[in-house]
Amino acid sequence: MVESRLRVRVGSDALQELIEELAGRLQRSVVVDDPLVRLICSSQHFGDADPVRIRSLLQGRADDEIIRYVLDQGVARWPKPDFIEGRDDLGLLTRYCIPLRERGELLGLLMVVAPEKDLSREEIDTVARAVPAITAQLRADQLAADAEDGDLQETLLSLFGTSEKARAAARQQILDGDALPDAPHAVVNVVQVARSSSEPPGQVEIALRGALEPFLRTRWAVGAMAVTPDSAVLLQVSARPPAPQELRDQGTAIREALAAYLDASAAPVIGIGGIADGMADAWVSHGQAVVAARAARRLPHLKGVGAWESLGELAVLLQMPDHALNPSLLPRPLSLLLESTGGQRLEETLTCFLDHAGSIPRTAEALQIHRTSLYYRLRQIQEITGLDLDNGGDRLVLHLGLRMRALLAAETASTTA
Repeated sequence: MVESRLRVRVGSDALQELIEELAGRLQRSVVVDDPLVRLICSSQHFGDADPVRIRSLLQGRADDEIIRYVLDQGVARWPKPDFIEGRDDLGLLTRYCIPLRERGELLGLLMVVAPEKDLSREEIDTVARAVPAITAQLRADQLAADAEDGDLQETLLSLFGTSEKARAAARQQILDGDALPDAPHAVVNVVQVARSSSEPPGQVEIALRGALEPFLRTRWAVGAMAVTPDSAVLLQVSARPPAPQELRDQGTAIREALAAYLDASAAPVIGIGGIADGMADAWVSHGQAVVAARAARRLPHLKGVGAWESLGELAVLLQMPDHALNPSLLPRPLSLLLESTGGQRLEETLTCFLDHAGSIPRTAEALQIHRTSLYYRLRQIQEITGLDLDNGGDRLVLHLGLRMRALLAAETASTTA
């Protein structure tokens, strides 16, 4: 298994010593969290442990509500230390928070429990003197974790590329490095985030890593990930094919984690590819996941998680370039129908008729109208469109046009919501 740098979930012995030394001088609890408010290391406590600290020690991270509360204070953008106000309803005591930065990059958060905001000038100076050594050690720990990653990210992206030769070489490199086993099943998830100016530089990438890390090893799969500033790819391989519900639940969990780490404007979407025959065909699943992510972005009813296997005919339409997905694609006969008197009623009738494979009894039942009325409407549709509803090609033109119209309508609703 490959560990990413954010998996420095337990600080090194050297970092732990620095934290214990600072806590001893202050006689206060001291904690170092990563930029996602996940515990890296913690000192002994001095009778000032609160429920948040206890849960963090047990779980390795705070609850999502706490994470969101801390990040909403803007700590990732703080230019200098300040207090995070306590919240009785969250079980949180006030903390003195120092962003740990190197060359502008946020490495972590140093927290000193101070329920009464009663840090003296001498205590604040003590903290300030300790910060450079703690920051340097934190960076050293992260660089050590980075070194373990090696070139896996670049190799993983090559695995999804267009060159068959490069894909084969990437697969062999992954297997030779024991990054992933040669399992019979593979599935790719693509995660995309709308980059927001409200997030500080690097925060989106950190959040993506944090959201995906729990899924590098699950009860059914092992995985590896590649992360860019506003997107990520998760490849999972397994001995058995994952159930569709397992993949949907995983996608929902990833999205919920990102909601805790990022502002709502990030609007993350997850695309789940189909199950491929091992790593050699993972590039196919990757391409499908990209299409599924487009569906998740365009169709509100998917709630941010799209799965290739459930897209149906939309999978074909969504592979068209974004600039081509516009009303000009609607077939002229369908446009004539929509513009006609009673167009909405006839559109509903046509949709129901085609969705029921041209069955008169089932269409009439679904519309709750008499068959005579249905025949009359179908004749109107044929007269207006000039198409023959008994002709398979004509039906296909109209059915795809209706699907395109629904897709465009969903996108419009999404952008105006």
